[in-house]
Amino acid sequence: MANPIDVAALYEAESGRLRRKLARMIGDRSTAADLVHDVFLRLWKRDTDIQGCGAAYLTRSAHNAAIDYIRAEKIRASYAAETLPEQRAIGFPAPSAALEARDDLRQIDVAIRQLPERTRHVFLLNRVHGHTYVEIAAALNIAVGSVERHMSRALNEIRASIEVR
Repeated sequence: MANPIDVAALYEAESGRLRRKLARMIGDRSTAADLVHDVFLRLWKRDTDIQGCGAAYLTRSAHNAAIDYIRAEKIRASYAAETLPEQRAIGFPAPSAALEARDDLRQIDVAIRQLPERTRHVFLLNRVHGHTYVEIAAALNIAVGSVERHMSRALNEIRASIEVR
């Protein structure tokens, strides 16, 4: 780590100027102060000597941190603009919806248990454990087409058991 005394002296000399520069860039003094702190923290954690870290280096580092922050804010804003308020709202489900969901899960569980053993195994390897059809075929020593047929059968039987309801 860099010498804490050197970093502290550099912080005293440059932090005010950097905070003002970033505050103008992003329009928020407290966020600018946080970004400047982050720049100095990264500088302090470096294993190299900080003697070569002058004002230009710090200015570039702070500028880059502000650009990264602005980009991240744009991504957050575009995400928020593309979602509906209902999608962002965190709430508790109605008791009837929770009971219905629990009942649906029970039906799906029963349907999975009623599948033939090999079909159930293929289904669980893919949908629960995330294995690809090729990986499943290799593990069970069967053709990929057989895996596809087992998955098709499993999905059709599970759908049929849910639609009966």
